[in-house]
Amino acid sequence: MSSAPNGLYRFPIVQAPMAGGASCPALAAAVSEAGGLGFLAGGYKTADGMYQEIKQTRGLTRRPFGVNLFMPQTGYVDPAAVEAYRGQLAGEAGWYEVSLAAEDIIGTCDDGYDAKLAILCEDPVPVVSFTFGCPAPAALARLREAGTHTIVTVTSVEEARAAQAAGADAVCVQGVEAGGHQGTHRDDPQADGTAGVGLLALVAQVREAVALPIIAAGGLMRGSQIAAVLAAGAEAAQLGTAFLACPESGAHPLHKAALTDPLFVRTELTRAFSGRPARGLVNRFMREHGPYAPAAYPQVHHLTSGLRKAAAAAGDPQGMALWAGQGHRLARTVPAGELVEVLAAELAEAQGVLKETQTRRVS
Repeated sequence: MSSAPNGLYRFPIVQAPMAGGASCPALAAAVSEAGGLGFLAGGYKTADGMYQEIKQTRGLTRRPFGVNLFMPQTGYVDPAAVEAYRGQLAGEAGWYEVSLAAEDIIGTCDDGYDAKLAILCEDPVPVVSFTFGCPAPAALARLREAGTHTIVTVTSVEEARAAQAAGADAVCVQGVEAGGHQGTHRDDPQADGTAGVGLLALVAQVREAVALPIIAAGGLMRGSQIAAVLAAGAEAAQLGTAFLACPESGAHPLHKAALTDPLFVRTELTRAFSGRPARGLVNRFMREHGPYAPAAYPQVHHLTSGLRKAAAAAGDPQGMALWAGQGHRLARTVPAGELVEVLAAELAEAQGVLKETQTRRVS
């Protein structure tokens, strides 16, 4: 993507699709208008809800933007483990005076994938990316025929090879530093507690394993970091937490404030809020419930949804899912368009210094 296929962007800066409300039309449009590539998050929305956001974004910008889809989850979930976690959360429900989801939450796990894919094939957008798995070759071929550029999120060389074999146009290589959910294709509880692969090492590994263009994601907050991943072999950089604090972001004000609040000193990967490993600021909810959360996505996500909303309404960040990457303390509360321009300037400066250094060494 260094040559920005189909004129997708002017600067190699991609705004990460952050499900849950942060990646709204205003944010995606502002990033695209400034020369980056904005993204909408299709996850947790109905197919119609996704389509309405696409229409809103088209009304705000004529520049290219993307839409991210969650792949259907097919792994076995133990209903007893989910019910046991429901019991673990009873105290939270009483504290916030809300009822935990009473309906059967062990049902469908496809997030409306087929309906969303059908919309995107019928009324295509410039880019579609996928998280939590790799689409079937036929699905990628349909999008390609519609003129859409496809990207598959990967967290290992094995996943990158699978994306290439399926016919993806590019891979988004996600390092362990990234905020929010780890985009692994298979959720393996046996891997919990083990160190993931850092972004620079993973980019280098994937670069040697596949011929696809790479978008690097994970903890990136400054233009100098973007320069580093480009030097390592990426074509572009994807930033999520960096855009989370922007005024156009749909994230809750408490979430935005927590990014630079000295009360929150570190991030960790946890299953506490969704049942899948996701990186967030360590708060009370994560400390108290993380050790007991089962591998049950998206069932745990739905189970805790009411609690998270109640905590936000009560002004209590200690009960919210404060997704954030490891670089969260570097967040800047500037408009998204201005942030793209600042990042691009920092990138150009860093690349200039690198070029000057190389010239000196040659001479």
